Amino acid sequence: MTDTVSFGYEDVAPTEKTERVGGVFTSVASSYDLMNDAMSGGMHRLWKDRFVRRVKPRSHEQILDMAGGTGDIAFRLAESGASITVADINPAMLEVGMGRAAKRGIDGLVWTEANAEVLTFPDRFFDAYTIAFGIRNVTDIPKALREAHRVLRRGGRFFCLEFSTVEWPGFAEVYDVYSHKLVPKLGQLLARDADSYRYLIESIRRFPPMSQFQSMIGEAGFINTTVEPIMGGLVAIHSGWKI
Repeated sequence: MTDTVSFGYEDVAPTEKTERVGGVFTSVASSYDLMNDAMSGGMHRLWKDRFVRRVKPRSHEQILDMAGGTGDIAFRLAESGASITVADINPAMLEVGMGRAAKRGIDGLVWTEANAEVLTFPDRFFDAYTIAFGIRNVTDIPKALREAHRVLRRGGRFFCLEFSTVEWPGFAEVYDVYSHKLVPKLGQLLARDADSYRYLIESIRRFPPMSQFQSMIGEAGFINTTVEPIMGGLVAIHSGWKI
């Protein structure tokens, strides 16, 4: 852990990043799903479906969905009959998720406020650990990866869905203009919060490339690490196994 970490394009103290990220997600919680639809043209739903198919949840399993406050991944995982614990550092995001679960009549999910870097769960407790569009907002990513490894049972699997680096020629330039110019305007229009969405785009740009993040997962103790680019690396599914 260095003396500074990235908060968008800024370099700030670790404690400041944690506080400022908390402020961002408290601000966008109520409009988070609307903005996901607007920013991705609804594609995030297909990416999440694909992600959960890769996880292959089973009815007897214990699964931790980290940074899963609004419930999007947990609701999909729960269809398998697995026992799902939804953890998020931000209580506003959890409140949104619990409200959505109640409206859908989804019972049995465990909701808990938790920091990915310092989990309170015992060693070797979960069969799978999922995190979707959350790891780049963690202050100390290597520490969070080590915690993921710790709470997984032997044979447990780690899956991460995250924005990454577009590698398709031409598309990268178009996406760069769209994300930097239009997304903050969408944030202002739909959520009255351009700054938070500007940070979210900047945080994608500062996130490690696919190969580097794959190496970080391996350094945390996982084996058979893989990366599956989607739309030329716009997003990617990372995975690893604990033995």
